Amino acid sequence: MNAATQSFMLQGASGVIEALRDAPAEGDVRGTAVIAHPHPLFGGSMQNKVVQTLARAFVQCGWQAIRFNFRGVGASAGRYDEGRGEAADMLALIEQVVPQGPIALAGFSFGAFVTSHVAQALGDARRPEKLVLVGTAASRFAVAPIASELHERTLVLHGEQDDTVPLSSVMDWARPQTLPITVIPGVEHFFHGQLPLLKALVMRHLSA
Repeated sequence: MNAATQSFMLQGASGVIEALRDAPAEGDVRGTAVIAHPHPLFGGSMQNKVVQTLARAFVQCGWQAIRFNFRGVGASAGRYDEGRGEAADMLALIEQVVPQGPIALAGFSFGAFVTSHVAQALGDARRPEKLVLVGTAASRFAVAPIASELHERTLVLHGEQDDTVPLSSVMDWARPQTLPITVIPGVEHFFHGQLPLLKALVMRHLSA
């Protein structure tokens, strides 16, 4: 992302996890955001453009941003585990890198699905200050419900023209929870040409 990006390795259930850390250039750090990438079997990694955009938004709003590769991606050990092992990876990272203090969670596509389960697993003990789910893969996976206590802290963004994850599937997931969805007209799954808008919407949520 920039010259100040720090790479590091930590230990997960299947071996090492490869990660990157970005921090604000100056001022107090509000907390640590952990950001999950899209599907490992379809080219998803911590270098994904949407994931990088999320990290930039958090950093510019005063958060330290941690991106990482799920098992089997890049230098991370292990193999794809349909979300179960990936959630364990994310929880292991949180335990080691953010054992205390304010935390935010974010994810894109498959990463949003994993993030929903991590938020559920953390429960009241480590309730995120902010939760950002983009292109949530509700048509492909059983996305966990968001606790009602987190609704005001949660931003769910989806493109109207998403042909990878139909908007209707996300609405079906959100409806029983009365969880608001922010729909961006004319935008598809990867936000091509609309990453600045994505970043602006996330920053507005983080600043609220």
